[in-house]
Formats: sequence, C-alpha cells, structure tokens
Amino acid sequence: MSDTQKLVTELLKTYEAAVYNQDSETFMHLYEPDARVFDTWGVWSYEDAAAWRVAVEGWLGSLGTERVKVTFEDVRIVADGDFASVSAVVTYQALNAAGEALRAMQNRLTWVLRVSRHALRIVHEHTSAPVGFEDMKAILRRARAK
Repeated sequence: MSDTQKLVTELLKTYEAAVYNQDSETFMHLYEPDARVFDTWGVWSYEDAAAWRVAVEGWLGSLGTERVKVTFEDVRIVADGDFASVSAVVTYQALNAAGEALRAMQNRLTWVLRVSRHALRIVHEHTSAPVGFEDMKAILRRARAK
C-alpha cells in the first residue's frame, strides 16, 4: 500500500469519527477551501468549503442525541503522487442515544483528493443515488446480487 493510499484510509477513518462525534470542525478540515461538492440532497452544488460548511453544520447540528455511524464499503483508491481518487458505497446509519439503529441509507461517493498543507484533502466530492425508472424516486439501499 502506498503512502497516499494510507493517507486515504486515514481520511476515511477521520470522516467516520467526525460524523459520529458531530464534529464539524474536524469534518471541514478534510476539505480544501475551494472544494466543490455535488451532494445528493436538495442543492445542485456547493462551490466552496464555506458554502458546504453551512450545510454540514445544519446536518450535524440537527441530530440532537442521535449519532450517525458511517461505513464505507467497496472502497476503490487510485493514488499517484499528490493526487488520489476514491469511490465507495457509503452507509449512514442513525443510532439513538442507546446505540440502537433507527434507520439507514446508502449512497455512492467519489472524492478527488490532493496533498495540500502536508495533508490529503478533498477538492471535489460527488455523492449520488440511482433513480428508479418506474417511480422516479431515489434508491437509498443497494440491492445485493443473489
């Protein structure tokens, strides 16, 4: 595993912990100031980290006593020098104060990363969910092959 791949793995762990701990400062430290985010929910794009911060703080601030456990699956990393890309399926599972699962959803994630200020940071994020042909609704749970 290359040094850049190791940095990506650490970034994934930091993302998981920041969301679980509702720590918007640590979460936003993963992004470059000029990061562009194509999120799944409600807004076409966030054109910089300042705009993204407003959405992130709103999300994490709305959770109250709930926690969100993030799990990355089928992670694929391509790394070359100071740049890397990551694609994965991400599960966001809401937990109550006792740690019991309340609900969950999945989406697809792609990150473009570069080394900046001695750390690997997100310069572009794209999340998505497929849309059903029949009902035009987002599919928020991946069907597994049988």
